[in-house]
Amino acid sequence: MRLARFRFKYDPLVATMMAALLVAACAPAVGTASPDPTSSPTAMPTEPATGSPAATERPTPSPTAPAEPTAPPASAWRQLEPSGEAPSAREDGTWTQQEGGRTAFLFGGRDGGTILDDLWAYDLDSDRWTRLAPEGQAPPARFGHEAVWVNGVGVVVFAGQAGPTTFYGDLWAYDPDANRWRQLPGDGVAPIPRYGSCAALGPDGRLWISHGFTEDGTRFADTRAYDFTAGRWSDETPDGRAPVNRCLHGCWWSGDGQFVLYAGQTTGVAALGDLWSLRGAGTAAAAWTKEAGDLPPERNLYAFTRHGDSIVVIGGGGPDRQFLGDAFTINDATLVADPLQPTGTKPPGRAGAMLIDDAVRGRVILFGGKTSAGALADLWELSVP
Repeated sequence: MRLARFRFKYDPLVATMMAALLVAACAPAVGTASPDPTSSPTAMPTEPATGSPAATERPTPSPTAPAEPTAPPASAWRQLEPSGEAPSAREDGTWTQQEGGRTAFLFGGRDGGTILDDLWAYDLDSDRWTRLAPEGQAPPARFGHEAVWVNGVGVVVFAGQAGPTTFYGDLWAYDPDANRWRQLPGDGVAPIPRYGSCAALGPDGRLWISHGFTEDGTRFADTRAYDFTAGRWSDETPDGRAPVNRCLHGCWWSGDGQFVLYAGQTTGVAALGDLWSLRGAGTAAAAWTKEAGDLPPERNLYAFTRHGDSIVVIGGGGPDRQFLGDAFTINDATLVADPLQPTGTKPPGRAGAMLIDDAVRGRVILFGGKTSAGALADLWELSVP
């Protein structure tokens, strides 16, 4: 709607009377408190007309409060539904990620009394499984073995078990480019065949293993290293105090070159919760150190993988033989554990599951394991900040 314009004739007497009325209307009433000069105005005053003798300087606005810092993204669970054929249910297999690549290789494991020897490739970009059919002789079916990726060699599998009295101490390598397995020589001071050991590729390029279990009820506390160039084992067990004999534990190399061993099981104790670091590994000064500090509840057969500068740990078997479903990280520098509190539907607690890292997509992926109902074949991703 347009406003009508009015014209009027200036009258000095009328102007004087109007000015007096305006002054009386704007003056505070008797007894009214004056405004607090330190308080912020509730509304911005209207800009006075340019050149008006009554114009005053605009008040300075109060400083704006700084924005709240953005919270880091929370972790969250999501179940994956890969297309096509997928591996059968299993526990205690290995899932080994190709360094710098986008493929992870699943080998072996068991479903109750069924011992497996199948090999699968998982594509991290498409979330798709592919069953592989390698040429030539392959490792015998097994569970409770260890596997690492070695550049120029491929997926290296060590030890494992195939029955109540069948234990392995052999080494096998799968070359994805040739799609072929080959057995590696095992000269030198080779480890006694075992199940439930741990293994990690050291900064010196050697495969390091420690502890484990065999058929006569013996649990070990030795540490050995395998040189791929020489095809030989050496005994790297340091003198002095060491982690108690155990199996069903895990180990890895920290960013500052320490060989770290965590949790597991020993005779008469269903689950351990201690954490040790082997400082100076491979030198005459090598020594185990028990790390202090609070750690999560005791566990064995947990799933773990490196993610950035931390190790992500999920689930395992608890001290009362319960199946755990928690998740936490262990920091490389401090070896301190911090809990993760993911949102979303949580997978059932489990032991013997397999875990890989997907740094490109900011997640870790969990496969299989077992509960009181038996082996699992489900696949989950956990986003990790």
